Amino acid sequence: MTSKPDNSPPSGEELEQPFISHLVELRDRLLRIVLAVAVIFLCLIPFANRLFSALSGPLMAHLPEGSNMIAIEVASPFLTPFKLTLVMAVFLAMPFVLYQFWAFVAPGLYRHERRLVMPLLASSTILFYAGAAFAYYVVFPLVFAFLTGTAPDGVAVMTDISRYLDFVLMLFFAFGIAFEVPVFTVLLVWTGMATREGLRQKRPYIIVGAFVVGMLLTPPDIISQTLRAVPVLILFELGVYLSGWFVSRKDTVDEADGDPDRYEPLTETEMADELDRLEAVEQRDSLLPGIIA
Repeated sequence: MTSKPDNSPPSGEELEQPFISHLVELRDRLLRIVLAVAVIFLCLIPFANRLFSALSGPLMAHLPEGSNMIAIEVASPFLTPFKLTLVMAVFLAMPFVLYQFWAFVAPGLYRHERRLVMPLLASSTILFYAGAAFAYYVVFPLVFAFLTGTAPDGVAVMTDISRYLDFVLMLFFAFGIAFEVPVFTVLLVWTGMATREGLRQKRPYIIVGAFVVGMLLTPPDIISQTLRAVPVLILFELGVYLSGWFVSRKDTVDEADGDPDRYEPLTETEMADELDRLEAVEQRDSLLPGIIA
């Protein structure tokens, strides 16, 4: 005797299974991220004081002879290098962190989206590192030479180590984000939120905005503001130029024949035919159990 097909709708547990599996995968990837940061942190913690000495090098090179950095708070000699080491561990683990998020999101993207997002993800990481390196090797020596050289007579420049760490981390973050301008520009054009011609027409506003943001995120001196605004403008022009290549590549992939990822909306006629077909299948399935019985 032929068994009757099960036409009952899926239960709530069956509907929740994909959601639960995504949560489990997300949990596993977050645990991998935490483990990677912890491993790097444990490897760097014996060198915490050396890391802080290297970080304070640009300031120490411009302090007056006989001046040193100081620790105002009782726990600062321990907590400040500890905090620096933790930030450095996250900084070094960033490629692995981004890869984990990419591996979690990538299955839900079209093939052409994966081809375009992967270069943007890699370039954003490299640009952030480049911004931090630019701040350390170019900005720090000029800024600290200017700030220490403007101290009035009779004032001893003795910087607190915790405030110095907060200051340089802010500059690292500001210049790292500033160097992401090409990625932001490409994304604006790629998603259709802006056009290359529109961005070029708004160039005067972008120039003013770059200096305003530099004024807010950098120390109150013209050197650091200019060193932040000029690279932003150069990288903006680079992003506008590269956006044309990304958009043309996207159009080429979308127009490729036989691309299984290409999405084309149905016309009204095709939609009506599809609805008729689904109704016919539903009627056939409803009559099939009675015929078999």
